[in-house]
Amino acid sequence: MTTQLDIEAHYTTRHDEATRLSSTLKGRLEQARVHDLLTRYLPEPPAVVADVGGGPGVHASWLKDRGYEVELLDPVQHHVEQATAAGISAVQGDARRLPWENEYFDAVLLAGPMYHLPEAADRRLALREAIRVIRPGGFIAVVAINRAANLIGSMLANTLLLRRGIVADILETGFSPDNDRMAETTYHTTTQLRTELTNAGLRSVTVHGLTGPGGWLTVAIDAHFRDVPLPESLLEPDPLKTALECSRLADRCPELTPSSSLLFAVGQRA
Repeated sequence: MTTQLDIEAHYTTRHDEATRLSSTLKGRLEQARVHDLLTRYLPEPPAVVADVGGGPGVHASWLKDRGYEVELLDPVQHHVEQATAAGISAVQGDARRLPWENEYFDAVLLAGPMYHLPEAADRRLALREAIRVIRPGGFIAVVAINRAANLIGSMLANTLLLRRGIVADILETGFSPDNDRMAETTYHTTTQLRTELTNAGLRSVTVHGLTGPGGWLTVAIDAHFRDVPLPESLLEPDPLKTALECSRLADRCPELTPSSSLLFAVGQRA
């Protein structure tokens, strides 16, 4: 099965990306933090933003509501249809061959291609294309998955012994052909992610812990309390607020970035 068919099957029949960011505590934290960090780097609206690998348009809808002009591209036709139904200008396509003109956008968000392109050469192409379509001085933001995420997440869910081989593969190489959690997924270290953006020609590259150490609170709650009431100790204060504040505080300490399950890197076109 090809990479594209794997991704189509994953997002069409096995996984509902439209509700992921709202149906779990971890997803709600991820969404809030993406918006936190985009607000920090995006130019003031009106500006034109590309959402490459934008799925059904959750982030694109937020950007549009804030006054940005947004163009979304995704490889999954079902996502394009959902985004279009939400009022987003969307097209099916490949991050390695963007359909837009040179220097068309003020900013580009790559929220999927960096982890759904297992080959480094393909990620270089995607970054090169993002640089091509952005204006000089514009920011490119990417989301990646930390290579340690499977180790810590499986430990917290008490599934590590069942998934040990997969986790060991990912820790060693960033990829496992047996990974049943996400189709064709690669995992980065913080150094690797920074190097890939820098080598693509981006300057002032910064890597943030997207979900930060607070994200592990949400992972544990989702793993063990999704279908049962939370105990009193986890009800007040709201654990989402606790996780969000933890992740924001950790932003002040770059040495904590590797503690995050998700990474958010930003670089600027010269």
